[in-house]
Amino acid sequence: MTSNVAVVGLGAMGLPMAARLAERFTVRGFDIAADRLALAAERGVAPAASAAEAVAGADAVLVAVRTGEQLHGLLFGDGGLAPHLAPGAVVVLTSTVGTDRIGAIAAELAEHGARLVDAPLSGGPVRAGEGDLLIVVGAEPAALAQAMPVLEQLASTLSVVGDKPGDGQALKTVNQLLCGVHIAAAAEALALADALGLNRERTLEALTAGAANSFMLGNRGPRALQAYDEDGAEVLSRLDIFVKDLGIVGAAARGAHLAAPVAAAAEQLFLIGEAQGLGALDDSAVIRVVAPERRTPVDGPQAPPRSGA
Repeated sequence: MTSNVAVVGLGAMGLPMAARLAERFTVRGFDIAADRLALAAERGVAPAASAAEAVAGADAVLVAVRTGEQLHGLLFGDGGLAPHLAPGAVVVLTSTVGTDRIGAIAAELAEHGARLVDAPLSGGPVRAGEGDLLIVVGAEPAALAQAMPVLEQLASTLSVVGDKPGDGQALKTVNQLLCGVHIAAAAEALALADALGLNRERTLEALTAGAANSFMLGNRGPRALQAYDEDGAEVLSRLDIFVKDLGIVGAAARGAHLAAPVAAAAEQLFLIGEAQGLGALDDSAVIRVVAPERRTPVDGPQAPPRSGA
């Protein structure tokens, strides 16, 4: 039975996830930033003085890292978490790091009496706090059973895609190929509409009502239209995240000896955006790589009068 949960890292996603889990479980959290610990305490999460203290006695430990190397260091490096994990604990990897090293890390974790649940997720901080995340999972059946109450508390859509760690990362890699391409394509389409003198808002409304629509167009499109504003769009997913994720896609495709030219083209747009200083902006700001300046006025051209029915 899972009752005690630890969340290591209380950042933009970690804090709302911890708060959501605290509605059902006893949750301890750790972050190096004191203000994040204070915010966590206000939301029902017990602050820990160290990561080791947070994971001691926990049935499930949620971690988010940027790369497989960082995951290995967090677990097995100097001051790593593995020696402090309770026997039989599951470590739930919530981030996208690619398939490299996941199998080896799971095997090394097993030597410490713990198991890895590969559960990369999608969704922003608001959805994390509401338990409305999309999570894809690869895990051994026993580890999955232990982690399932935690995953169900966080996810509105939970897909078990395989019975070993790495399967979740593999599917998330495929997912990120499509997401990155869709964001880049939406940026190109809206930039073209602007260059042709079309009203951007009406163009987006028309596109999302027809066959050209996609989740990313509907979700990122309005934010892309804000990319030229003084403050830009609210940052819900940083542009440099897709530099990382499309890099994972490219590496996976090369490893499989599979051509992925569309994904490679999208990756170049995000890389250019990062080089131009847009990395910390919302990923919809990739439209500024395609079209550095807005061409039509804010209100756009006047709509022609409608003909009578």
